[in-house]
This record gives sequence, structure tokens and C-alpha cells, in this order.
Amino acid sequence: MPDPVIRELVHVMGTVVTIDVFPGARTGTLDFAAARAVLERADEVFSTWRPDSPVSRLRRGEITAGDAPPEVAAVMSACATARELTDGWFDPWAMPGGFDPTGYVKGWAAQRALGELADLAISGALVNAAGDIASLGRQPSGAPFRIGIADPDEPRRLAEIVELTACIATSGTYERGGHLIDPRSGARAARVASASVTGPDLGLADALATAVAVAGVAGLDFIEPLPGYEALVIGPAGRRQWTSHFPIASTTGSGW
Repeated sequence: MPDPVIRELVHVMGTVVTIDVFPGARTGTLDFAAARAVLERADEVFSTWRPDSPVSRLRRGEITAGDAPPEVAAVMSACATARELTDGWFDPWAMPGGFDPTGYVKGWAAQRALGELADLAISGALVNAAGDIASLGRQPSGAPFRIGIADPDEPRRLAEIVELTACIATSGTYERGGHLIDPRSGARAARVASASVTGPDLGLADALATAVAVAGVAGLDFIEPLPGYEALVIGPAGRRQWTSHFPIASTTGSGW
């Protein structure tokens, strides 16, 4: 029988964030209010879908970063770090319309929401922000969480299965079309069908996956030296390439 799970859905940032909690032996009544509040606050501050959000106002030049809530400065600093780590392949300041941290902040918000569950007497939990997933603990059976990566050519089929220890983010164009921007040219571009990054922090993994999807196979070179982070790319005709320790649990495809 499958392990029991308690699920909460939160509609924020133009998507649905799913919180799955796996109870432990001493789990009592669960309160998702703190995790939900984190996600709703992120939507309130950072959503580019909401014209009244501080980030939307910042993009229009109505306020400065100093006028914005303190979370904006923190996210800007993290985005600057991600830009440096990716040799500029991730650059929210190069997006059309001005600073757009969407490629970082969705994972950042999910990771912070997960943190609100860490002290509960549970076996494990997953926070899934449109396919970018942060996890803690394990299933009640003791088994690790395993996450499927969709086949870009047939998204209802799994290309790989990953044994998850913290988080995974995937970026590509097979679901949302050509939405990725090459910050070096300003043009819409993706050099692989999808890129997945695993690691300890979903905000950074989200940014790294965006960068690798745009940079292509060359992006594996800036992931390889990052402690705790691994990446896999799926290119034309399902060809794959990955960093040294990408946690594939089972594979259905071939290498590059």
C-alpha cells in the first residue's frame, strides 16, 4: 500500500504549489498556515503577474530597491551570486522589462515554506512548485523520495528517475514554450530540451537549472565544481549528459 500523505494546495505566483506531508508515528494535527503564509508573502512581494507587487513597481521604476521590502534586497543578493556562479547565463537584470527574479524566487519560496515544516513530528515532506521540488526526511516506510523527470518529447513519459535527498529543479521549453531568455543576446533561447539540477537549496537549483537550459551542455562545466549540486541535460532525440554524481535511480535513455 502507498504511504499516507496529507496534501495542501496553494495558488501563488501564477501556478499551484503542492505541499505533501507524510505523517510520522507521533504526528498530530497538522497546521499548514505558516508554510502557506511564506508562499503567499512571496507572491505578494515578487509576483510579476500582480501589477501592485513591489517587484512589478520596481520594474516600472516607481520605487527603488531601497524602498522595497527587505526580502527584495536578500533575493537580489542571491540572484547576483547565481549570476556569478553561472558566468552570467542566469541574469534577472537582463530580462525584458527589467529585474525579474522568477527563475530564482519560485524555488526560494518553496524552500522557505519547507522550512516551516521542519519542526513537525512528521516522516517527510515535499513542496512542489510547478515541478521544482524541495524535500525533507523520507517516506514513512523509510524509503527515500524518488522523483521522475519528464521526457521532453513525450512529457507524460518519464525519462529518468532521481533519488532525491534535498531538492530538484527542472527547466525547459516543452511545457511553457520559448519563455527562456539568453541574457547575452536578449533573445529567446534554449540549447537543450530540459535541464535538471539537484542540490541542497531549491532557490539556487532553480536558477542553475534555468542557466543550464539556456547555456546547454556547456552549463555542466559550471555545475560540476559546485559542492552538493549536480545536473542532467536532455538534448535532441533524448540524448543525455550529466555531471559526475547526478543521483539517477534508474534510467531509460542513452548518454550523449
